Amino acid sequence: MEITKVNYMILIGAILTSCSQQPKRSTVTWPEAEIPVAAIKPFSRIIHSDTVVDNYYWLNDYFKKGPDSTHVVKYLEAENVYTYEMMKSTESLQAKLFDEMKSRIKEKDESVPYLKNGYYYYRRTDEGKQYYKLCRKKGSLDAKEEVLLDVDEMAKGYPYFAVGGSSVSPDNKLLAYGIDTVSRREYTLYIKNLETGEVYADKIDRTSGGATWAADNKTIFYTSKNPVTLLSEKIKRHTLGTDSKQDVTVYEEKDNTNYIGVGKSKNAQYILIYSGATLSSEVFYLDANDPNGKFRVFQPRMKEVLYSVIPLADRFLILTNDEATNFKVMQCPLDKTGKENWTEFIPHRPDVLVEGIEEFKNHLVISERKNGLTNLAIRNLSNHSEHYLEMGEPAYKVFSSTNEEYDSEVVRYGYTSLVTPSSTYDYNMESREKTLLKQQEVLGGYNAEQYVTERLFATAKDGIKVPISLVYKQGTKKDGSAPLYLYAYGSYGASMDATFSSSRLSLLDRGFIFAIAHIRGGEEMGRQWYEDGKMMKKINTFTDFIDCGEYLIAQKYTSKGHLYAEGGSAGGLLMGAVINMAPDLWNGVIAAVPFVDVVNTMLDESIPLTTNEYDEWGNPNNKEAYEYMKSYSPYENIEAKDYPNLLVTTGLHDSQVQYFEPAKWVAKLRATKTGDQVILLKTDMDFGHGGASGRFDYLKDQALEYAFFLKLEGIDD
Repeated sequence: MEITKVNYMILIGAILTSCSQQPKRSTVTWPEAEIPVAAIKPFSRIIHSDTVVDNYYWLNDYFKKGPDSTHVVKYLEAENVYTYEMMKSTESLQAKLFDEMKSRIKEKDESVPYLKNGYYYYRRTDEGKQYYKLCRKKGSLDAKEEVLLDVDEMAKGYPYFAVGGSSVSPDNKLLAYGIDTVSRREYTLYIKNLETGEVYADKIDRTSGGATWAADNKTIFYTSKNPVTLLSEKIKRHTLGTDSKQDVTVYEEKDNTNYIGVGKSKNAQYILIYSGATLSSEVFYLDANDPNGKFRVFQPRMKEVLYSVIPLADRFLILTNDEATNFKVMQCPLDKTGKENWTEFIPHRPDVLVEGIEEFKNHLVISERKNGLTNLAIRNLSNHSEHYLEMGEPAYKVFSSTNEEYDSEVVRYGYTSLVTPSSTYDYNMESREKTLLKQQEVLGGYNAEQYVTERLFATAKDGIKVPISLVYKQGTKKDGSAPLYLYAYGSYGASMDATFSSSRLSLLDRGFIFAIAHIRGGEEMGRQWYEDGKMMKKINTFTDFIDCGEYLIAQKYTSKGHLYAEGGSAGGLLMGAVINMAPDLWNGVIAAVPFVDVVNTMLDESIPLTTNEYDEWGNPNNKEAYEYMKSYSPYENIEAKDYPNLLVTTGLHDSQVQYFEPAKWVAKLRATKTGDQVILLKTDMDFGHGGASGRFDYLKDQALEYAFFLKLEGIDD
């Protein structure tokens, strides 16, 4: 259901676009492969006096460890064979695409080092290796390199391997890190002595992956997960050298709609616990020098009020939407944190969304969003003067990057656009001098001037203007003949900004236009943009996307026979809804790990993350919410009609959207639809929500997806 930052970058990188010369097209033919047929085993769902028969409910038996568990695996394997047979004619194209995309990646590379507590930290990748090495140098970049974690070595023998939340102790001697080998975002925590290389006997299972060090260098705080629902339920305290079974619970969340987490303030003075849902939040704090002390509530949670806390040397700042739809910034003394002590610091502005604050000793860097575009405002804490960074492109993304040092005059930020590779800058907030530290190197001679980026606005059915960012190769004809790939997400207030992808060039250079529809449900146009695309207004998300597609056709960027769509996770729900509502608009659709069985999932509290989602979708135990989500749930609304060609992907161990949602959806679509359009289901039997963990393996999935749409366009080279 939810999508993370890492999953977002993978999905955006997997998306397609446009070109100048029209490629040769061949007739599209598909082989005569045996189509898998899922057994029909009727199951009745009865709620609110409404009876619904689900013929494919049994497909959740692998997850539920039910009697049909083995049959589920066999069915998924049969679907994989079918997908392989149907796509076999594209094998050489997939290999070519993979080689192309991989050849643009600089294999031997390293990230821009950042300074923290006297050490420069960075990641280094080696040629031919799938993972990376986490490294540091003491005091100077000319110092001897220390390899903290050799993930290439650690990952050997595992089909999936991920390191989460590496954190160095204040004395720089110990490293806490999490490992997930199943791809269910359930990490085991370890502690490594960086002086001796010893990995301690301390081992903590079922965590979120990160650990927060107290100032004493022997106490860590971490988030503990429920083994069934995977909900983050408790914050625990662990003392090095003790049995983790004896760890003390310092906070337990009683509201199963909230997510919780723990971290340390940038000035290292406080340990902060955050508990929040979509509508309200609460913060607890503790002096980092008193790890055995009691956490204090900053301000008790308030109905439909979100707030977060930014500690400065002399006060707390509070970012909140209390009587401020687009958020405002308040302040209070260090010893008086209740709301009655809050005074205004940055007022609410109806046209500017305040997304976050990066604090420094003498400055604040405020992440804002106006008219759908991100901005960074630099504010001097001494004289309250403020200025903005200038960008200069019609569609882009700018964001505060890794800034670990509190006492610094330099902010590091990232910048990218649909034509500008990911770039890292240092900006001196006093002198206003900007230094480009690194720009993603695209091997093979990439020239940004060969591509064009635009920003358009489509008019939705209710008159709202919906932004569209797009990119294509110079010379692309706007006569309706170009294939266009339209992407969106549209949930959780997650904004899909215009970012660069070197993989995408393989489609741009073959004639595709790539477009992002910034539809309601995201937060591109402010908090209200999100509010108008959730709960009982969710339909706006789907109609916005359809309206964007129709607008692009009307403006002759493409035509019905050449319009494609993609979305993943909650964006997969979008795909399922729009092919029900406007099936003839799309020639092909990719639905990645799609959340398509909304009602059944939201009724089952044993499914991971379900209760956390009530404020996003509604609780179907409420009749009004049930009827509304049933009206749009893709699985509930399949009809006997021609659907577009469809490629659906999932992972057997997905913890966000369980495999059985797309599996049931595909089975029901096949049994119900008319026409001869193809429906393919590919299940990664070893992976979860984010797909493969290696930095090249995921390109094989991209190659398959690209080949699917290129085949539909009759492009085989």
